[in-house]
Amino acid sequence: MTTQTLTTTQALTELSSLDQSQFVDKLEGIFEHSPWVPERSWHQRPFESVDQLHACMVQVVKEASYEEQKNLICAHPELAGKEAEQGTLTTASTGEQRGAGLDQCSAQELARLRGLNAQYRERFGFPFVIAVKGLSRYQIMDTVEARLNNSVETEFQACLTEIGKIARFRLDALLA
Repeated sequence: MTTQTLTTTQALTELSSLDQSQFVDKLEGIFEHSPWVPERSWHQRPFESVDQLHACMVQVVKEASYEEQKNLICAHPELAGKEAEQGTLTTASTGEQRGAGLDQCSAQELARLRGLNAQYRERFGFPFVIAVKGLSRYQIMDTVEARLNNSVETEFQACLTEIGKIARFRLDALLA
């Protein structure tokens, strides 16, 4: 076993031993402002791998009501939006957006992205969500533009898929 595997295994063992409240506190940031996801996942302990924990949490989201799923999507901030401008993003969202260079947009790029965000929200009724890790701000803007052509149902499912990716990145960072 590598040191990384041992550390992750120890973290999962500790996580699995927590009571429900502590478990939720530890994992509340994995799904943006949605503590109900780890709350409902707690009953599936013990978790022997990050894959198992992630799959359990994603399944909780899949089994949630449409309204809960929509609220989860709407809990995500717009990229380079008012939360970023006001400094009210979660720590995880701040780091993710910074990593994609969204904090370095020129005035023209910022105007384009905010315009695309507005078009997207107008068309679909919820914010554009994408796992930005590994993407440039240009790839992100091009993706918003391309996804504007999708149906509402396709976009709803795309957002949930992207939220699952974001959750995995956050779990990996937490448990590494």
